[in-house]
Amino acid sequence: MFKVYAIAVLFIGLPLQQRMVKTKVNESITILLPDAFYSMTQEDIARRYPSVRRPLGAYTIASLMADFSVNISATRWKESDLEMAKGFFKSSIYNLFDRVDMISEEIITIDGKQFVSFEFDSRINGDPSSPDSAQPIRRYNYVQYLLINGKTIVFSFNCHARIKEEWQQTVGEIMSSVKVKNNI
Repeated sequence: MFKVYAIAVLFIGLPLQQRMVKTKVNESITILLPDAFYSMTQEDIARRYPSVRRPLGAYTIASLMADFSVNISATRWKESDLEMAKGFFKSSIYNLFDRVDMISEEIITIDGKQFVSFEFDSRINGDPSSPDSAQPIRRYNYVQYLLINGKTIVFSFNCHARIKEEWQQTVGEIMSSVKVKNNI
């Protein structure tokens, strides 16, 4: 029975008592990620994060069913604008998807810094006229924003909705491990 479960875990990317590894995103940011995560290739980043702003770090698992990224947003906010920024970030999330089911939204303190945090399920409707993309895309998401030195740093985790339960606790550990130096 254990062998069957272990094979299923490896095949679909479910966490199984994963060891957390300190990961250096850059000189100013570190985070704990499960050892199953690895850095995306340039091609993966270009395909999965099509933007002029390349992420500071982007990580995935072998099944490609769960991703974690760190990016600096184009929006610039002062740390004193945290409540106003929270409303803006929330509106942006709702505009990105066809449907959002918000699980939690809060301002939390990690390592002495205040983060705006959103946990939600998302849906992007499929295109019925396209056989390749007729089905909706459902994802579980956890996004944290840090306003620091006039920058907005975005920490984002997402996975397929069907493996949400397996990742929910782990993503909490990931997000609570964020360390950002003041010199960023």
